[in-house]
Amino acid sequence: MPRKKISIIGGGQVGGVLTQLIAQKQLGDVVLFDIVEDMPQGKCLDIAEASRVDGFDIKVTGTNDYKDVDGSDLVIITAGLPRKPGMSRDDLLTTNAQIMKTVAENVKKHAPNSIVIVISNPLDAMVTLFKNVSGFKTNKVMGQAGVLDSSRFATFIAWELGVSVKDVNAMVLGGHGDTMVPLVRYTNVFGMPVMELLERKYKDKAKAEEVMKAMVERTKMAGGEVVKLLKTGSAFYSPASSSIAMAQSILFDEKRVFPVCAYLDGEYGVKGYFVGVPAVLGANGVEKVLELSLSDEEKALLDNSVNAVKSLVEDMKRLGL
Repeated sequence: MPRKKISIIGGGQVGGVLTQLIAQKQLGDVVLFDIVEDMPQGKCLDIAEASRVDGFDIKVTGTNDYKDVDGSDLVIITAGLPRKPGMSRDDLLTTNAQIMKTVAENVKKHAPNSIVIVISNPLDAMVTLFKNVSGFKTNKVMGQAGVLDSSRFATFIAWELGVSVKDVNAMVLGGHGDTMVPLVRYTNVFGMPVMELLERKYKDKAKAEEVMKAMVERTKMAGGEVVKLLKTGSAFYSPASSSIAMAQSILFDEKRVFPVCAYLDGEYGVKGYFVGVPAVLGANGVEKVLELSLSDEEKALLDNSVNAVKSLVEDMKRLGL
């Protein structure tokens, strides 16, 4: 059986980690594209030279030519400027929209049958722009955000409760920004409601709610926290790992349920926008959006997040994109 072909558009920090993880997990042959001459070639040579040590034998190719993307089964887009301290994801809109437009045109030309995962920020707007420019079917286009945001939320909860993060189930909905919606009511540790565990720990409901509120806020600002610490860039390992989980479910038709930026056609009362929701990922991309029952408060928070996404999309329209 021939190997799958996976192309990474953008050879920066995220792109380099993606290439390494795909190689180590032997998910398929990898093409790493970037416009910077020789940079993707250098990264791929470095990764390939570790193949004997890491025990993989897939083909890893660095390129500055979109032609090498031809026939890709899966394309992961990381191209764009990273955030710097003091910048919001939305601040990147104008510059990264121009980059995404060029990427979408070339992916449409060279890999028209691929499934596409977008990581570039501002995420929800970039997924929308890729879909509009490429004309791809909505199930073939998605964004990575909720997998990472949910993992961050789960990590903070595991630290707080002193349990393995493997047993924490957490879900974050909405746009990939400050309006994202961590769903506390659906969060549990091996089936045990997280708020019950916090209340037992502190023997005080108000204190438990205060601690959870702090974790929710930290989750919303987690990307900015990393940016502030790094000072010269943004998170790269966790976004890459989150995208690999999505890619694996698609390539091996695992039907895993992930919170991803997916097209909504009436679900959650939203029509015609890409928003972070739980979805089944398989060989056909986004195969089903799962609609959770939300309380009035949760629905209001999600509506607020959707409005932020709509505002970004309107900003793109004003830019002529």
